[in-house]
Amino acid sequence: MIVAATLGLGLLIGLSLGALGGGGSILTVPALVYVIGQDARAATTSSLFIVGVTSVIAALGHARSGRVRWGVGVAFGITGIAAGFAGTAVNRLMNPDVLLLGFAAVIVVAAVGMLANSGDETLPPEEGDALQPARRWRAGRIGRIAGAGLLVGFMTGLFGVGGGFVIVPALTLALGMSMPQAVATSLVVISINSAGALLARAGTAHFDWAVIAPFTLAAVAGSLGGKVVADRLSGATLTRAFAVLLIAVAVYTATSSLISLLG
Repeated sequence: MIVAATLGLGLLIGLSLGALGGGGSILTVPALVYVIGQDARAATTSSLFIVGVTSVIAALGHARSGRVRWGVGVAFGITGIAAGFAGTAVNRLMNPDVLLLGFAAVIVVAAVGMLANSGDETLPPEEGDALQPARRWRAGRIGRIAGAGLLVGFMTGLFGVGGGFVIVPALTLALGMSMPQAVATSLVVISINSAGALLARAGTAHFDWAVIAPFTLAAVAGSLGGKVVADRLSGATLTRAFAVLLIAVAVYTATSSLISLLG
């Protein structure tokens, strides 16, 4: 039963990463805690590995279509590495139930942001790509990207999430990327942030490979399917449906954490 749940959840999370560049990774921690039975700290560590590996594979799939802007992705990711170490340090100090309660709040913010942006019309990949040379890197844009990079890095270290729900809007709004480019480039950022946060935990982390290995393999398979979905279906519909799922998970996570804290 646990094996079936692990594979099913891995496929779902990988599908979202491949199609939306985020959203699915934020479900990894609740899935590991409430379905698989890991504690909060082990789940955030496992999530970093699962999301990191899956994002690398998904990014390579998008790169074959020429969507990844490697320079921007690497710069964004490196900006968040130091913040990832800080987030990991705070993670070690927090009560696990408080950590999950804070995580529920992050899920709600992500869901609201996804719903708010789900109606935006995006440019076709080729049209968006043609506009990129005309974009100028103004100081304000660079500052917004640096700030978003630090925020995403901190959340990655603290909660074990990829932060795609922050990265994608930052890339589209601050740098004027088309949505397909932003989704693909965000996977590079998530990969770098996850690697940095894992490095920060290297000396103390415990990896339950019996869970992590099949979950990661299923998520990788799902991410490849997500790339196909991204090519063929409306991202707006997928985003709205997934945002509703996120809100439901947030309510369950917050309720469970409050019961544990008050009980």
